Amino acid sequence: MLPIAKILKSNGTEGDILIGMLDFDASEINTEEPVFVEFDGLPVPFFIESLAPRGNSRAIVHLTDTDTLADAEELVGRQILLDAEDDAEEEEDFTGWSLYDGDRLAGEISGIEDIPGNPCLIVGDALVPLHEDLILSVDRATRTIIMDLPEGLF
Repeated sequence: MLPIAKILKSNGTEGDILIGMLDFDASEINTEEPVFVEFDGLPVPFFIESLAPRGNSRAIVHLTDTDTLADAEELVGRQILLDAEDDAEEEEDFTGWSLYDGDRLAGEISGIEDIPGNPCLIVGDALVPLHEDLILSVDRATRTIIMDLPEGLF
């Protein structure tokens, strides 16, 4: 799961929430696909019924089944997540993006090797598994991916 926003507070009495975006643009959220909020360690899917951007990094959102102030208050402080596998499939191929291993530049991504169940980024002579457990952050604005890569990969 890829965190894209944090639920900052409730907004009004109809179940709306104010979210703060985390290195993600609200206009990039596909409202046809579910977002997830973690409860007791399990991701629970919600669909976005409405989304109204407020500046560059915030938005007022109404999620399915959050119709009261109490429903919205239960969400405050939690993160909104996207399924990282679905997100990776929606990307063209990350060609030209920079890949970092923590704070060290690993190289420029020259393509993606679409191995079923295990897509890999092509960086130099290496294949880097594109797995949600390795991804620390994705910044579309700067076209960078920061990962925690296994020792000895580069």
